[in-house]
Amino acid sequence: MDAAMSEQVTGTKLKWLWLAVLVIALDLGTKAMATAMLTYGNPVPVVPMFNLTLLHNTGAAFSFLAGAAGWQRWFFVTLALVVSVVLVGWLRNLQRHETWMAVAIVLILGGALGNVYDRVVHGYVVDFLHFYWQDWHFPAFNLADIAITLGAAMMILDMFRKPAESGEAANGSE
Repeated sequence: MDAAMSEQVTGTKLKWLWLAVLVIALDLGTKAMATAMLTYGNPVPVVPMFNLTLLHNTGAAFSFLAGAAGWQRWFFVTLALVVSVVLVGWLRNLQRHETWMAVAIVLILGGALGNVYDRVVHGYVVDFLHFYWQDWHFPAFNLADIAITLGAAMMILDMFRKPAESGEAANGSE
């Protein structure tokens, strides 16, 4: 297969990297605003069941390993960078018709790199979106976490879409 034909089949999804850059910019911008405008740990009610509350997370999702001795910072930075390289490789090798997966990958990539920036620069991730119900509080999160969650959900949904696509391809080749 020549280079032009290969480019038509694979590699075309790198154009979606702009979305990862947008996620990073929005994430870092909102974190900077939250840091500038909120007082640490002081909830600011927005609507019932939702506050803006500036918090710093030294752990991973749901503050996993937040109480560790500090080694987790570089562990999570390294893990996110390795996963990011894998995601870019995966994105690069997607087929032209795999736009849904491309968007899922770049959402996860943008979110991961937004949080990596925080870990490297601050030593913690800035969280500020805080939902609660009566005395139950969901762990605070940020836009990077939303992008990662949306991307992961899209990947899960894609797994349910794939069997129908591959089944149709198999039926068409008989």
